[in-house]
Amino acid sequence: MTKKTIRLLMPQWQGGDNPNYSFGAELLAWLAPENDQPLIHVPVQAYDGTPLENENGINGRKQLLEQLEAAQHIIKAHKPDRIIMFGGDCLVEQAPFAYLNERYGGELGLIWIDAHSDLVRYVGYDNGHTLPLGNLLGEGDEEFAKHVKIPLKPENVFIAGLATPTEQEIEVITEAFQRLGIAPAEQDTEVIQRLGIKTAGTEELLSSTEAIKEWIKESGIKHLAIHLDLDVLDPKAFRSLLFANPEAPYTYSPAGTMQMPQLLNLIKELSEETDVVGLGITEHMPWDAINLKKLLGEIPIFNK
Repeated sequence: MTKKTIRLLMPQWQGGDNPNYSFGAELLAWLAPENDQPLIHVPVQAYDGTPLENENGINGRKQLLEQLEAAQHIIKAHKPDRIIMFGGDCLVEQAPFAYLNERYGGELGLIWIDAHSDLVRYVGYDNGHTLPLGNLLGEGDEEFAKHVKIPLKPENVFIAGLATPTEQEIEVITEAFQRLGIAPAEQDTEVIQRLGIKTAGTEELLSSTEAIKEWIKESGIKHLAIHLDLDVLDPKAFRSLLFANPEAPYTYSPAGTMQMPQLLNLIKELSEETDVVGLGITEHMPWDAINLKKLLGEIPIFNK
C-alpha cells in the first residue's frame, strides 16, 4: 500500500524573533530534491517592521498560536502518512510531530538532532523556539502544549548532538545572560533527568551510533520522526547558521560541532533501522544569500 507523503513549507520567524528564518525556510524547500510529493504552504504572517509583542512570556504568542492552528488544519485535511517540514524556527515541528504521534497510536519515536534540547523557556529570552520538544512532551508552555492531544512518551525521545559548553563558552553565555537579565526557569538537564530522556553528544556519536540503535530496539520504535535543527552542525564548516553571523556571532548558547558527513551517515542509519515517517529541517540562516538579496534589492535598475 502506497503511503502518502506531503511537504510543508512553514516560513515561520516569530518563534526565533528573526525575520531571516522565513527566507531560510523558502530556500530549503527550493533546494530539496524534486519529486511528486506535494509542497503545501502554511500561511505565516510576514514581517512588517513591527516588533513582536511579549504576551505572557512568549514573543508573538498570538501569531504563533494562529500559525500552529493553520498547520494543524492543513495536516488534518490531507491526512498524510509521512510529513516533511521545511521551517523556519524550531517551533514549526509541533504540529507535524503531534499529528504523527496520533497517526501512529501514541507510539511515535522522535530523534531530536539538535545542539540544544528545546525543552524549557528562559525568562528574559522569551522566544518560542526554545520550547517545541517540551510542548510535544506535554511540558513546555501550557497554552501550546494543550494543542498536543497525545504527548510523546519520554522514553520514545532521543536527543542527538546535544552540545556541552566549554568553560569558556559557559563564561560567555553567563555574561550574556546576566547582561540581558535572562535566567533559566528550569535547567534543561534537570528536565532530561526527570523525564529519563536518552541523549548522546556529537563526539559520542562519532565513535558509535549503537546507543541510538539500542534505544530504537529497546523502545520498540516502528515509526520514527527526525527533527534536524541545522545548528547541530559546526558553524566553522557550515556557515548558514545563526551562530555564523558575520556581523555578530550568536553567544547565548553553545554552537554545534557535528560535521555534514556524520549527520548524513546518522540519518541514513536511522532510515535503515526503522520506518522514518517525519523529517523536519529548521533554523536555516543563509547569510551570504540573505546579504546578497538585500544588496540586489537596493540596486536602482531593479526598482524602475
